[in-house]
Amino acid sequence: MVGLLKRLAFIADVIPPESIALSSGSRPITHGAMLDAVEQRMDWLLQSDSKVVALHAANSVEWVLFDLACQALAIVFIPLPAFFSSSQIQHCLTQSGVDTLLSDCPNVPYDLDNQFRAIPYYQGSGATSVFYAWKSISPFECLLPTGTQKITFTSGSTGNPKGVCLSMEHQWLVAQSLADAIGIQRPKHLCLLPLSTLLENIAGVYTPLLCGGEVVIPSDESRGFLGSSDINEKALLACINLAQPNSLILVPQLLMLLVHACASGWQPPASLTFIAVGGGKVAPKLIEQARQLGLPVYQGYGLSECGSVVALNTPVLEHVDSVGQVLPHCKVAIVENEIVVSGAVHLGYMDDSSSWYPEKIWTGDIGSLCDGYLSIEGRKKNTLITSFGRNISPEWIESVLMSKPLLRQCVVLGDAEPYLTTVICAPVQVDDETIQQWIDTCNESLPDYARVGGWLRVSEQQLQPYLTANNRPRRKAVWEHFFNELQCLYAHSMQVGQTVRGGSCASIGPVKSH
Repeated sequence: MVGLLKRLAFIADVIPPESIALSSGSRPITHGAMLDAVEQRMDWLLQSDSKVVALHAANSVEWVLFDLACQALAIVFIPLPAFFSSSQIQHCLTQSGVDTLLSDCPNVPYDLDNQFRAIPYYQGSGATSVFYAWKSISPFECLLPTGTQKITFTSGSTGNPKGVCLSMEHQWLVAQSLADAIGIQRPKHLCLLPLSTLLENIAGVYTPLLCGGEVVIPSDESRGFLGSSDINEKALLACINLAQPNSLILVPQLLMLLVHACASGWQPPASLTFIAVGGGKVAPKLIEQARQLGLPVYQGYGLSECGSVVALNTPVLEHVDSVGQVLPHCKVAIVENEIVVSGAVHLGYMDDSSSWYPEKIWTGDIGSLCDGYLSIEGRKKNTLITSFGRNISPEWIESVLMSKPLLRQCVVLGDAEPYLTTVICAPVQVDDETIQQWIDTCNESLPDYARVGGWLRVSEQQLQPYLTANNRPRRKAVWEHFFNELQCLYAHSMQVGQTVRGGSCASIGPVKSH
């Protein structure tokens, strides 16, 4: 408790007293006032006898204040993503030992009335938004490794989320490592990703605060987020223009959106000096295009089990074909082509004592290391082996196809098949001929065994159920759902004796919703 408060107090003492720490469009909170605000929420948590707190809410200043208050009291804090299904939320609440639930919704979510009772919610002075509160009637006794302060849930593909247990020291170690590597003094950071995303939580909140900076936290509506995947581009661009930030964190899909906006005439704010992009492989050509359009983009890499960030390109140390230099807080080795991280790893998984206190994390990612720069080739479990015996990482081909802001999504398939196919989503104004021309261009840059021989065009609504919450494809599910249509592509190529040069729905009949 004392360590975190001392850290925040020290920062407040060495910067001008009027320096803003947190803002959201309403009354901003200075670094000095933030200490008082955190202590008020600490008092409420003590009065409510909270030991394990779950927070299910959209982005807000209040979200950050309760996060810091839980850390100061060594209370286990569990951010629940808004995009989780009701069954996933229920699993998290009932299996993680939650005794206190906070939410920005006035009703107990997800049919838990018989498990939680309402208690007076926090209404202290300076409350930036209302959080409703409930206490568990009979908390589940969950096994957690010693030192657990935060449990972040991986969305995975299907089934119940996996709880990654992190210590407070680990979280702030990563934040400090990022602050040292990026080197921006008193940055103004705009949070675009959900705060329940560990990357935004650590790199987007803790790192700017350590640097005496300002964290701007707009609402979902004001930043144009509509649910887990729909985005109002106009609102998003207006939000960035209004905030005039120094830094942003993006996933590849958001980077594509900003590149497309710049190509269409949008001028990014001159204040932007650092945009980190992670969560998926990004083609060097797309990063170069973004730079030419005025977006200072730098790719990074990490995973929840390692505190979200392992390597990062920066203006000082960069290799555009890599995901950056391994940060000094951790170590990376390549073992049989797999990336293995040590030095700063999670405490283990919730309720799984066999996983506790690991020394190394076998990431499952295929990569290489050269002069400290880490390169990612794809997921080990995603490797496709064609019927000609060639091993191909689909992420490699997908990054080439997505290196131009033409497609919205693509999923490369072809395990045990003679050539690769891809399921594609594109805006309605992009016709099939344009898509084929782009695939032909991409194929020219690829070796013959890795070229796309056929493609299937579907709508974003048809593909969305087979993507994870952060838009990564559930490849087996995509293959199974579109199996008949994909087999038509392969069957057609066998009939004509060549691969399908144009393989949209028009050539094999319309794709039907199931």
